Amino acid sequence: MDVVLTVFALLFLVFAGMGAYATVRAVRATKRGVDRTIAQARRTVEDHTLRAKSVAQPGPAGEIARLRLTLRTSMRATQDALHAGVAEDESLKESLGLFERLSAHGHELDADLKRLETEPDRAALAARLPELRARTERITRSADSLRWAVRDRAQRFSDDDLDSLSAQIHIEADALRHWTRTEPGPASSRWTDAPADGPATGGTRTEAAGAQATAGPGPDAIASRSWRPTVPWQKKPRPESTT
Repeated sequence: MDVVLTVFALLFLVFAGMGAYATVRAVRATKRGVDRTIAQARRTVEDHTLRAKSVAQPGPAGEIARLRLTLRTSMRATQDALHAGVAEDESLKESLGLFERLSAHGHELDADLKRLETEPDRAALAARLPELRARTERITRSADSLRWAVRDRAQRFSDDDLDSLSAQIHIEADALRHWTRTEPGPASSRWTDAPADGPATGGTRTEAAGAQATAGPGPDAIASRSWRPTVPWQKKPRPESTT
């Protein structure tokens, strides 16, 4: 009895531990999903706000908003392209590492631009705009170059695969159409024994067919005749002499 109780206790502990582990995993997955949704919503709202500021606010404030919007759009597009490509091409891990280093500079620049949005000194802000614009262009140019290189690489692989597939399909199509081709071989000798002259050949065939028709059906005529057995010692009757 004690053994049975011990087994049930162990089973209960095992199932309780598995249930607790599954619950923790589900809670963490749900939390990650919620955090991802909140971050996506926050980015969407911030992008719309920057787009509205870049259009509505003139001067340095609108320029700062345009720089931030350009930087965020370029960096996000490059990040999505790299993460989508590295799942299929392991050689893009090095490119992803380079982008992470570039992202550090991008986040630093975005933080500087965000602080300058509330800068009350418009003259100082206008003086710093050329330097901020140059930094933004350098970062976005590098991100765009990396993104287009990843896309060109993926397109090249796709074109090579399509060329190989097209060649295989062409070979298969030729094999399927093989039955329509005339195989080389000896010519048919059905009429090789016939005379070479045309009209005489036709006449000969017509006469042969007429002779066969006149002779009648061979097996029926033979079967209709009366047949006598021939005895070896039976003599043939002599014809009567006329003299």
